[in-house]
Amino acid sequence: MNNVAPLSLWTMRAVFVALALVILLGNLLPLQTLTRGWAGPDLLFGFALAWSVRRPEYVPVPLLAAVFFLADLLLSRPPGLGAALMLMACFDLQTRMLRLRDAGFAAEWGRAAVLIIATAVANRVALAIFFVPAPSLILATFQTIATAAVYPLIVGVSALVFGVRLSAPGDIDKLGHRL
Repeated sequence: MNNVAPLSLWTMRAVFVALALVILLGNLLPLQTLTRGWAGPDLLFGFALAWSVRRPEYVPVPLLAAVFFLADLLLSRPPGLGAALMLMACFDLQTRMLRLRDAGFAAEWGRAAVLIIATAVANRVALAIFFVPAPSLILATFQTIATAAVYPLIVGVSALVFGVRLSAPGDIDKLGHRL
């Protein structure tokens, strides 16, 4: 049985925040002076989805809301829109964690891909409804596909580097809570 102490829980939450800040810093740094014709994956969203389905106690809703809202502000996106959509996707995975664990990785990856696509479409529709300029459709499509495509890699990095694995059916802490 894998017992997680409260210190470990808070440590993993701090690790997620640190990871989010590193990803955001990487997005903000001017690594190229020329514009690119493609968009990379949304790593923050990918890690949040992977951690939400594997260890939802590491990424509680208030923590995700704060991180996503900070990302909206720093990346010059409409404040709260992306945060709300991504938060709904992560919450959906958190509530389906037990079913996805039993169904296997293909079901998890499929559900994550559906949520990534649904989030991108909902974001595009909301921007159009409120007449907010949206990024290029081609770039947004590339980013959506790239995020869904690298999800297995993100899960692998989460497991190998950070130790974020699916909880086994019998994993409970001393108080009887699911780990």
